[in-house]
Amino acid sequence: MRSSKFAAAAAAVLTAALALTACGQGSATKQAAAPDGKTTVRYMNFSANGGHEKDLTTIVNAFQAANPDITVQVETVPYADYFTKLQTAVAGGTAADAFELNYENFVTYASNGSLAELKNVDSSVYKKTLFDAFTNGGKQYGVPESFSNVVLFYNKALFKQAGVATPTADWTWKDEQAAAVKLTNKGAKVWGDYQPVSYNEFYKVLAQNGGEFLNADRTAATFNSPQGVEAAKFLIDKVGKTMPTEADGAGTPDFDSKLFTSGKLAMWHTGIWMFSVLSGAKFDWDVVVEPGNTKKASAMFANGLVVNAASKNADAAQKWITYLSSSDETTKTRLASSWELPPVADESKLKAYLDQPKPANRKAVFTALEQPVLPPVIERQQEMQDAVTQELTSAAAGRKTVEKALADAQSKVNGLLKK
Repeated sequence: MRSSKFAAAAAAVLTAALALTACGQGSATKQAAAPDGKTTVRYMNFSANGGHEKDLTTIVNAFQAANPDITVQVETVPYADYFTKLQTAVAGGTAADAFELNYENFVTYASNGSLAELKNVDSSVYKKTLFDAFTNGGKQYGVPESFSNVVLFYNKALFKQAGVATPTADWTWKDEQAAAVKLTNKGAKVWGDYQPVSYNEFYKVLAQNGGEFLNADRTAATFNSPQGVEAAKFLIDKVGKTMPTEADGAGTPDFDSKLFTSGKLAMWHTGIWMFSVLSGAKFDWDVVVEPGNTKKASAMFANGLVVNAASKNADAAQKWITYLSSSDETTKTRLASSWELPPVADESKLKAYLDQPKPANRKAVFTALEQPVLPPVIERQQEMQDAVTQELTSAAAGRKTVEKALADAQSKVNGLLKK
């Protein structure tokens, strides 16, 4: 998921400055002495790094005011170092009482017994699909903290110019491609569609076509199926027809955002984090839930909050993470600072976000959460992602058939699962 980037020097300055604030900033992997009669909850995170440290402090101070018997000791770590530090701390028995995990790492930590089961959490305050994402084996091991997702962006001016009806939430792949053909004008270097040929797009379109990437216990890959072949062909058949090729620049950094903002791309499958990038676009644009084939499935990325299974302050830690994930103070702070969106179910609390003028159909961000697909997760995650993208890219370049590429990708993933 989007990671916070932060210069080491700036981090040092901010850490020093924030150590003077009311919340206990410092090392969450080293227990500070608790004031008499108080419980200290050590909390380690990455998402505040790079600009939201003060926002986290605001939330900590509000929590401590409401819970005077609990002190929160925060350690904020740059994303690039976070998971190595966390792994070392968990292995050494020094991990914080509570910490932050993206969904992919949540699955791993929940499966290896590192997390405490949460009890009596009020699930009604959260979006159901986000809350359910942080279960494992039927037990709740985390609460959602924030989310992003993917929708279909479209250039309304290009649709009007081509006399094509704009996308609706009822569109299917067939509708999308019929429109993309009409909107593509290679002579004018205008393309109808852009959806990267990659692992991230493949597992999503596979779900949109009723397929499964892994079997139920995640011991074998199952994507080389009729649904998988059809899904891969949906992606790959666009290349050079309604979507630019590698020779046109596809796949290079910021190629897609530059193409869309230049007014040369009619439809774009990308994440809601691009809203701010398009704030200066000189044409009218909007978003809609992505089309599906046999069903809808929208990519959902989530960060969650968990309690260390070895924590001696588990009750206080759970109280802290539920506050941090769902309190009104958190929601207000996140929206005011354009931090990642809070996972709350009550959309009236998100009015400040929904009332922003562009895109007009911001409601699609939340509609997409009703039918999400989460990333498939294995221990050797990055190697799996690279292997699948490499094989799909070979097929898109014409070096292999789609069928051969999928068979080879599945063989590689099964090999990774056995190591």
